[in-house]
Amino acid sequence: MRGHFSFLAALLFSVLAILGMTMFTVDQRQYAIIFQLGEVKEVITEPGLAFKWPLIQNVRIFERRIMTMDSTEPERFLTAEKKPVLVDSYVKWRIHDVKQYYISVGGDEMVAKTRLSQTVNSGLREEFGKRLIHDVVSGEREKIMSEVLRKADADMRNIGVQIVDVRLKRVDLPPEVSESVYRRMETERKRVANELRSQGGADALAGSQAQHHIGLAAPGNQRAGAAAGSAPRGQDLGQHAATTNAGTGATGHRLQRRIA
Repeated sequence: MRGHFSFLAALLFSVLAILGMTMFTVDQRQYAIIFQLGEVKEVITEPGLAFKWPLIQNVRIFERRIMTMDSTEPERFLTAEKKPVLVDSYVKWRIHDVKQYYISVGGDEMVAKTRLSQTVNSGLREEFGKRLIHDVVSGEREKIMSEVLRKADADMRNIGVQIVDVRLKRVDLPPEVSESVYRRMETERKRVANELRSQGGADALAGSQAQHHIGLAAPGNQRAGAAAGSAPRGQDLGQHAATTNAGTGATGHRLQRRIA
């Protein structure tokens, strides 16, 4: 009886061990590839419980989530006028085709990141080489990121990788270029300030001369206006006196007729 119980226990343990070697779970954040004697037998892309043959088949799990590749230090690129800029960027990527990913890079994430870094840096070098330093520092970052994303994604699809986003965190001038640009800007500001000061002095001188001429012309204008205004007033007084005399004469004639 005891020997029968031991046999059942051993059998149950063996069955559980075989089931443990046969069943495995795929998380929703993962892909799984079943290999049989070193060859890809099945690709599992849906989460849940899956099965494999023990001993002759094995499983390898791959990341399904979006991953980030951040540059450890800024990269140096040249603009269209051969001016260097320091670019700090990062890339969002994920495995799109896990079978192609395994075939292309052996499922090695470091190999995939190396290929990704080379592709993105090549795209950035090309886009920065088309533009002036003013454009890459201020105006056209969105265009650069969009073009690099499009080209890098098309290239990385060949190894089963999708580029989700390319971002430029910072675009700076090297210290030697920054000092040169600062000195040139300072020189330009001084030149403009000197021009404004000289123009302001000339305007002030012209204004004072105009005021002086106006001051000299003002008394003569006042006398001419007074003379012109007195003539009409004299004419009005003469006309009034003549009218008064005429009226007085007419009144005298009427009185004489009444007396006669």
